[in-house]
Amino acid sequence: MTSDPAHLDVVVTRARDAAGAQAGGADRLLLSADPGAGHVSPEPALVSAVVRETDLPVWVVLRRDELPFHRLVLLGTDYLELGATGLAFGFLDRDLEIDGPACAEVTRELGDVPWLYHGFDTALEVPRAWRDVRRLPNLDGVLSAGSTRGLEHGVEELIARLREDPSLADLLVAGGGLTPELVPWLVRAGVRRFAIGSSARESGSWTRASVDAHRVRTWRMLIDDAVSRALGIPAG
Repeated sequence: MTSDPAHLDVVVTRARDAAGAQAGGADRLLLSADPGAGHVSPEPALVSAVVRETDLPVWVVLRRDELPFHRLVLLGTDYLELGATGLAFGFLDRDLEIDGPACAEVTRELGDVPWLYHGFDTALEVPRAWRDVRRLPNLDGVLSAGSTRGLEHGVEELIARLREDPSLADLLVAGGGLTPELVPWLVRAGVRRFAIGSSARESGSWTRASVDAHRVRTWRMLIDDAVSRALGIPAG
């Protein structure tokens, strides 16, 4: 994280995305294959290519899908050996509650790697999920839109949750359909970390456009300005 209190993650899907994200002022890259289909673990060759293109930390989505546990751990090990700084994953049990033992075992098997909980909004009971996720080791943050339908539908849930427990802002990475209009509201509620995906691309297309530095820079300025205003810092 930079010295600025605001933090911006940019989702990348290919090596050429890295330059635009870095030039635009991203703090971290979240590498995922096929976000439009719900995010897929990328091939190790793609991880290697993205890491070579940037000085920013690269965190990689690690999806369980149908992989047996040992194969998942081997894949995560490959990512880290290729230069990934952290991982993004998250497991629910059959009752759609946070699967703490599975998450803890992955981090332990991978050498206590820092990680971002990815897929949090599919948990059935939100208050219990927030309680359980905070107990997990080496957790850097929780990516959440407050709803499986995105921030447009979940922003009120997130703000209400932060009013009840402001300390959740230390973990929350607000992402999933983020729009400029929502940023000031989230910042005033205490959010300092944000993630953007298709909105960093021309026409919002995952497949037809790469990450655009100008678009990322616009988000960077918007978020930094909102945080400065909330902290009472004069515009520079």
